Amino acid sequence: MSNSPMKERPLSPHLSIYKPMLTMMMSIVHRVTGVGLYFGMALFVWWLFSAAPSQSSFEFVQGFFGSGVGRLGWFGCPWALVHHALGGRRQLLWDTGRGFDLVKVEWMARATIAGSVTLTLLIWIAAYAAR
Repeated sequence: MSNSPMKERPLSPHLSIYKPMLTMMMSIVHRVTGVGLYFGMALFVWWLFSAAPSQSSFEFVQGFFGSGVGRLGWFGCPWALVHHALGGRRQLLWDTGRGFDLVKVEWMARATIAGSVTLTLLIWIAAYAAR
């Protein structure tokens, strides 16, 4: 054991040091969409279970989902699902050790954004067309 004084350890980097990058934001959005899907599933189960007790409880829940907040949630849940799934596929590719050069990383991040918005719009167009 040495009698020399302990060297000060460097402080851990934090957000005030890092310049926000698209891939960093995509990582944060991936986590947020995961949490959003959890709460979206709870709302879906609430909607399903509201039909059992009475017609009035189902109408109450239908009224909630017909409001602006409810419509935003109904639109946001498919987007969160698609965005989370595409982000997961990107992560799976990285787990294989591929796609790490900066051009591909940036391209995949942009493709995830564009793909999630496009696929969500296609889902809603198909849903309204089937209605």
